[in-house]
Amino acid sequence: MKEYNEIINFIRQLYKTPEGFIPLHAPVFAGNEKKYLNECIDSTFVSSVGKFVDLFEEKMAEYTGAKKAVVCVNGTNALHLALMMIGVERDTEVITQPLTFIATANAIAYCGALPVFLDVDMDTMGLSPKALKSWLDENIEMREAKNKVKVKVKAEVKQSQPQPLPQPINKKTGRLISACVPMHTFGHPCRIDEIVEICKEYNISVVEDAAESLGSFYKGQHTGTFGKIGVLSFNGNKILTTGGGGMLLFQDEELAKKAKHLTTQAKIPHAWEFAHDEIGYNFRMPNLNAALGCAQLEQIDKMLKSKRKTAKLYEDHFQNMDIEYFNEPIDCQSNYWLNAIIFRNKEERDSFLEYTNANGVMSRPIWQLMNCLPMFKNCQTDNLVNSIWFEERVVNIPSSVIL
Repeated sequence: MKEYNEIINFIRQLYKTPEGFIPLHAPVFAGNEKKYLNECIDSTFVSSVGKFVDLFEEKMAEYTGAKKAVVCVNGTNALHLALMMIGVERDTEVITQPLTFIATANAIAYCGALPVFLDVDMDTMGLSPKALKSWLDENIEMREAKNKVKVKVKAEVKQSQPQPLPQPINKKTGRLISACVPMHTFGHPCRIDEIVEICKEYNISVVEDAAESLGSFYKGQHTGTFGKIGVLSFNGNKILTTGGGGMLLFQDEELAKKAKHLTTQAKIPHAWEFAHDEIGYNFRMPNLNAALGCAQLEQIDKMLKSKRKTAKLYEDHFQNMDIEYFNEPIDCQSNYWLNAIIFRNKEERDSFLEYTNANGVMSRPIWQLMNCLPMFKNCQTDNLVNSIWFEERVVNIPSSVIL
């Protein structure tokens, strides 16, 4: 336990908390949060209409390099909507990774679709392009899309509309693969460019679960801007928080316009009429939450600088121990949302978790693999060798921003 005490003492010195509880990731409010919240209250625009909603979308699109951003009530709803918008339907299949937070798999289930869990890379903890390509090559056949439509043109000449692309069908189940959802684990980007290219070969749309990776860049491009739609989360434990909230990132402005319409109950703009043209959703972010987000975004560079400084201190501290510190992958600039350490086996992991939590320093294991949960136990997987290895060894340690 001497080694564990050294780690606890280091963390207490780092966070200048000699006694008491140290959380895993606490929010930091050190800017204009109170000022902007008071503005909302004074204006009476505290719900889903207000200047901060529009401003937050504009500023976040500018920061990430997306053409448009649409706020949402939380990251899970944003992911659910993104999947619906690209055509994920009941009894289709969606490829993702088992090493992820439950929201990734739940959003797929909300659509009535079935997750297919494929392995992760050892240096990213994110979906492996190699595993993806291997599984697709072995299990998918491309079939001609159904329901060709003929339309009449001048002189009664019949002409086909542009032919739909061939569809990727799972040979074992006969189901359509309707999407792929890679996730950037703890803010470390996966090989998203390779994943997108592989999915293009098979006509599979990519929705990026970038919930944990605001401020992370892969080859100079912000996560969440590679796929058809990207999704961010602003939960209370994220690097930037709005209390609760999420966001969809788009490079397609028409798709973004559609998302905005759907998140606001599909209401047709009018001075007084209540007219709706399709089934919509009350996924709107309140102005109060957006005000928090605007204030937090003003400090994002300072927060990221702090995160990387803390990561370097942790890396240096664990260099001479039998505990590995998980560092950012090659070609990545990670936000280090949650710092991760890796033990030699599950027994050592569990011993550390028990000791640190009993001594007032919060630590937690990585998630249980999704395919091991009762609701997803019958889902398809590959061998998941790397995912199982990580599940037995990875622990998150305190990672709050220090300003």
